[in-house]
Amino acid sequence: MTAKECIKGRRSIRKYRDTPIDHALIGEIVETASYSPSWKHSQIARYIAVEGELKNQIAKECTQMFPPNGAIIENAPMLIVLTYIKGRSGFERDGSFTTAKGASWQIFDAGIASQSFCLAAHEKGLGTVIMGIFDEAKAASLLKIPENQEIAALIPIGYAAEEPAAPRRKPVEDLLSFRQ
Repeated sequence: MTAKECIKGRRSIRKYRDTPIDHALIGEIVETASYSPSWKHSQIARYIAVEGELKNQIAKECTQMFPPNGAIIENAPMLIVLTYIKGRSGFERDGSFTTAKGASWQIFDAGIASQSFCLAAHEKGLGTVIMGIFDEAKAASLLKIPENQEIAALIPIGYAAEEPAAPRRKPVEDLLSFRQ
């Protein structure tokens, strides 16, 4: 699979087969995602693979503001919780910001890591969807996330039980401009 095929072929999957995922396969995907670029090679992304009752508890208790996300999580055999180490990406060693983006750069790096994870999963035949609507404080409490980390996204993962069509894309002319 070429990079173009991987990017164009990946879809947000919301229905999964009831097939467990080998833990070694998740390790391979994380190893691939670890090559994601990050601010000054800070490598702030961390991955927590959640299964079983804890996954279902997160689905029930952390998605009340958008119940469809809970149903997707319950249907997936595994949930990846992507966290990041706070205070490193976009920061200098003295704690000051390097750019006008301030602390925003850390979520940028987490987004890159999320997409790399999802593309690596797609290459291995797994489907994913990146979720941002959830009760972060409740999820962090249930997962016992350390104080120096923050949750960036929830990513249900599994073998797809659907093949959604590609959504319509904006034409390149709307997306690209040149300046001199």
